[in-house]
Amino acid sequence: MSNRIDLRRIFLVSLIASVATSAVIGIGVLLLGNFGSVEVRVLMTTIVITIVSVLGLACGAYIEVRGGKLLPYAGIALSIVAGLMSVFIIWDVLDDDELFIKSFLTATLLAAACSHLSLLSLARLDQRFSWTRISAVICVVMLCAILLFILWFEPAGDSDLIYRVLGVLGILLASITVVTPVLHKLSSDRSDVEKIDAEIEGLKKRIDELEERRARMGEAKLETDSENSKLGGTTGKE
Repeated sequence: MSNRIDLRRIFLVSLIASVATSAVIGIGVLLLGNFGSVEVRVLMTTIVITIVSVLGLACGAYIEVRGGKLLPYAGIALSIVAGLMSVFIIWDVLDDDELFIKSFLTATLLAAACSHLSLLSLARLDQRFSWTRISAVICVVMLCAILLFILWFEPAGDSDLIYRVLGVLGILLASITVVTPVLHKLSSDRSDVEKIDAEIEGLKKRIDELEERRARMGEAKLETDSENSKLGGTTGKE
């Protein structure tokens, strides 16, 4: 448990530090009026750290709430890899390598997908709403598959069917994302009522057990008093 808390704390600290650094750079530019290539790269690097921290926090929250799963750990790893690769591109280390740039875009897309699904998985949904989670996974997988196909194979043609499919999947995913918190609230309200009902039933059973125990104790006491009175009467006669 401590490892998960430390992991989330690391991303939280890096998020705060990167946002503070970006604010300092922006204020410095406004006051001093000097914004060269180095300042631009430093600012973009802090923005990258901010994005990586946000993605890591989304996955870290899922790890803490739901336990260790492959999805959030993959999201964290991909976020860090994508962040490091983007730093190389920003500082003109590997910005001309097409294979490296495609790999960077692939890691970024998969990291965003894992983080998005991790956030959606935080919602506690009733069985009647579980189809939304399955639908979200299908939409994300299909979106990633189509985008990666376009990125790596660069299909030629004038047909816009593939982009229409991307639009439909994007709309469906956005709709599910917006509706999920509402369904989570409805599920939470219902589960709270069910918990209260279960607790009431448990208390009723406990009360019945205590009443039976009290009745047995009363019967035992009456028997004891009766035996004592008989013994007292016998002793008096003697």
